[in-house]
Amino acid sequence: MMRHGQTLFNQLKKIQGWCDSPLTAKGIADAKRIGAYFDEQGITFDHAYCSTQERASDTLELVTDQPYERLKGIKEWNFGIFEGESETLNPQPDPVRHSHGDFFLQYGGENDLQVQQRVVETLTKVMERPDNQQVLAVSHGGASFMFLRRWLSVEAIEQQGIKLDNCAVLKYQYDAGVFTFAGIYNLPQLETATTVKN
Repeated sequence: MMRHGQTLFNQLKKIQGWCDSPLTAKGIADAKRIGAYFDEQGITFDHAYCSTQERASDTLELVTDQPYERLKGIKEWNFGIFEGESETLNPQPDPVRHSHGDFFLQYGGENDLQVQQRVVETLTKVMERPDNQQVLAVSHGGASFMFLRRWLSVEAIEQQGIKLDNCAVLKYQYDAGVFTFAGIYNLPQLETATTVKN
């Protein structure tokens, strides 16, 4: 599961959920670096997927030229009327859920558990397809974090120093409805890709 490359809104520190903005020159270059790294390491995918948002499909097309399918279920968190506003308006994390919790519901957006449920359901269906063995799915920061939170505790994420930078690649193993976190590749440390313990 990969986060898209840096966008204009990322650069400007704007909240970017269901709205979209183009990849920056850095975002394009970083996505190409991921693609080159996969080639160098002989990492191939039998299927590729991305969210229906342009920044995700543009990233995927820079990583690989193979055919792919767009999936609404792995779109970014919907932040309602906060879309396009400054990130300084984001609330403090909910002390129990360690995320934005229910905050955005009152403003026409989603809560953390809704995001998590749709991403988990979507990627589980993907992996249950009989010919899907090694899959690349390009998604978003919030969606990827909530997916990770389903399989790894906040304490484990903090202890292992997991950061979901733009173009971060999270590796999972899948078996019988369960994803097991297996490692992360983050720019600019691709050459020393880190495998972390569960």
